Amino acid sequence: MKYSFLLIICVCIAPSLLFANGASETEEPEQYTIGFSKIVAHPALDALEKGVQDELSEQGVSAQYDSQNANGDINAAISIAQKFSSDSVDLAVGIATPTAQALVQVLEDTPVVYTGVTDPVAAGIVSSYDRGETNVTGVSDKTPVEAQLQLLKELLPNMSILGHVYTGSEENAVLLAKEAEAVSEKMGLEFVSTTVTNSSEVRSAAESIISRVDAIYVSTDNTVVSALPSIIEVAENNDVPILSADPSSAKDGGVLVAWGFDYYKMGRATGRIVIDILVNGVSPAEIPTQYMVKPSDIELLINTKVAETLGITIPTPLLNEAEIIEK
Repeated sequence: MKYSFLLIICVCIAPSLLFANGASETEEPEQYTIGFSKIVAHPALDALEKGVQDELSEQGVSAQYDSQNANGDINAAISIAQKFSSDSVDLAVGIATPTAQALVQVLEDTPVVYTGVTDPVAAGIVSSYDRGETNVTGVSDKTPVEAQLQLLKELLPNMSILGHVYTGSEENAVLLAKEAEAVSEKMGLEFVSTTVTNSSEVRSAAESIISRVDAIYVSTDNTVVSALPSIIEVAENNDVPILSADPSSAKDGGVLVAWGFDYYKMGRATGRIVIDILVNGVSPAEIPTQYMVKPSDIELLINTKVAETLGITIPTPLLNEAEIIEK
């Protein structure tokens, strides 16, 4: 099996336009005010934000940032959007589905760029994958659930029951949970899931199912990922392996395997969209939903210490493709 990442959906990614610097050497470059609204803080979402900022800095774009964290609270996400409206930011970046939804709901004229959003159409952020709205476009992080679970099954051939904790109020988390359940059924696996409303419930939710499952699948559910250490502790105490769709959050150890997007690179791609809109004058409507489709956009992490502890043999070809973590 080749573990390079494949997406089922074929998309055309609009190329970034060249930055045109029309200012004379004596003119001060225009400074933009950009608002960031993030649903929670965790390594993947933090990497998205840093990637945007680094891309603008590298391209010589002068910007000041208003970075806000909703801490998993939908009402806070709305308040942040209203703040950006009253402060008249030049552009707002919605990091993850709930905050992007709030920005689109409140900001009717200000450009909104979403990133880290699983399905922007299902979430009502845009009406089509093929083009943006008048003031809205962005990047999807739709994760390859079926390929991830097939990888887990190959590592655990005797696995028969898969556990999953997800946030019932997060559109992207619900969508991925439904897909994981459908894929599990297709693979002949029993799917045992439980929901949470906030990160403080994640530990008890994991404890409620851990004795019934052979492995835990963690999707790109922001609330759950922000509490990943809790799931890891519960899993370690019960000798249950974890497959995560978020490599950024798995680098501290405890997860058997993580396979998914490099969120810093996704942030850089998001930054290029921001530049196209603010600097090059491209209308968001002309930019379709963009996807990370290059093999170099994907990370595969394997924790060999966890594998050894659990008595799991990792195939050599997979080890050759992976970044190895021993913690």
